[in-house]
Amino acid sequence: MTTTTRIAVIGAGHSGICMGMQLKRAGIHDFVILEKGATLGGTWRDNTYPGASCDAPSFLYSFSFAQKTDWSRRFAWQSELLAYAVECAVQSDLLRHTRFNAEVTAASFDDSRSLWRITLSSGETVEAQFLVTGVGQLHRPAVPAIAGRDSFAGAQFHSARWDHGVDLAGKRVAVIGNAASAVQFVPQVAPLAAQLIVFQRSANWLMPRKDRLYSPRLHRWMARWPWLARARHQFQWFFFGEMQLTPLMKQVRVVQWLATLKSKMHLRRQVKDPVLRAKLTPDYPIGAKRVLFNDDYYPTLNRSNVRLVTDGIERIEPEGVRARSGEFFAADVIIYATGFQATDFLAPMAITGAGGRRLREEWQAGAHAYLGMTVSGFPNLFMLYGPNTNLGHNSILVMIEAQVGYILDAIRQMDARKLQRLDVRRTVMEAYNDSLRKDLAKSVWAADKQSWYKLADGTITNNWPHSTIRYRKLLRAADLGAYDVGG
Repeated sequence: MTTTTRIAVIGAGHSGICMGMQLKRAGIHDFVILEKGATLGGTWRDNTYPGASCDAPSFLYSFSFAQKTDWSRRFAWQSELLAYAVECAVQSDLLRHTRFNAEVTAASFDDSRSLWRITLSSGETVEAQFLVTGVGQLHRPAVPAIAGRDSFAGAQFHSARWDHGVDLAGKRVAVIGNAASAVQFVPQVAPLAAQLIVFQRSANWLMPRKDRLYSPRLHRWMARWPWLARARHQFQWFFFGEMQLTPLMKQVRVVQWLATLKSKMHLRRQVKDPVLRAKLTPDYPIGAKRVLFNDDYYPTLNRSNVRLVTDGIERIEPEGVRARSGEFFAADVIIYATGFQATDFLAPMAITGAGGRRLREEWQAGAHAYLGMTVSGFPNLFMLYGPNTNLGHNSILVMIEAQVGYILDAIRQMDARKLQRLDVRRTVMEAYNDSLRKDLAKSVWAADKQSWYKLADGTITNNWPHSTIRYRKLLRAADLGAYDVGG
């Protein structure tokens, strides 16, 4: 069975919801959102581990045009973030545009008709003039290929696929990984477990989080004067992200020195043992890997039933984990907090563009795109949260809103000129990415050999090296002069 629509959006997370909301606001109703899951929500549907929350302040992690006024706390937890996404979708009447359990396996561009033919896992197809991907960068869990993993006799799962049927009370729990997810769930698991072993590959730079509940008085003020919520959003966007963290990303020395001092003081206040403190001190510049905000991870490592292991893992055995030092750690449960396949953009979908060009071949040396959104040879394809649009200093929703606005402007201009297709010129795309690579080489992310931002050869495929102010300015209007267009 084949259905037709003007615009097909893949993914019903924050990106897809933002796209849908803004399409409706623009008076465009001929679109479908294809969601592989049974419900919407994306990241905040999938990540239900204990303590899951956002590093960006709540008011900043919401759309500027749909500002929530009654956030419960400074840094919202997963359930509230998911509820906000659902509320946005319901209020904008997006559910009737959304097809659930509709996993996209492939998409190919029909040159003769200037249409995308999208294949679902069910065998059904959808034809659309425009294809917009909103699948994000952090949705496919990465589980390391540790020797003996399949021999483990107990329960094991990834933090992004938390098995709530496993009772951790009184169990010996091994956590492999210690970054963004682990620092949130380890403090929740430690009081339950008989023993908790955390295997750390590299230490993190942690900053104080200073989370707090918002008062009923603030809620009343926000409800009475919604402009206060919008003002708070703008304040947090500018001062939390642009003023504090952008200079860190650009390696402004005085900012790096101050941030390093603040992080080390946070560690010293919370960890008195000098041996443990040394293990928790990173050996790379602050900002080279994701800076984490947390107040209860360090204190958890001081507990008598918690141990931090930095020797590396030799193998997993039926009854536990053996470190490279030879020491064996018995475990009933293993939890992988090992991140995502972040550099493998749009996988496992097979995307075929004009003339049979395959996106996997185009990206053989690393994912790239013009403005992080369009790829030469793939007409009418737009990506939300695509290559080099991830942030280390602000809310990703700022970037997504700019991208959605750009797409809408491109469609408006095409309609006005009665155009059917646009394809970014290769020279434009290559010049953009050449400039981007030079700027990334000067960023703090180039200072560390390994992170989820980059490939094994050091190519940084995920992050944007400038301010969100600069990115929004670039995307203020779609310049069709950068594209080959056709009627």
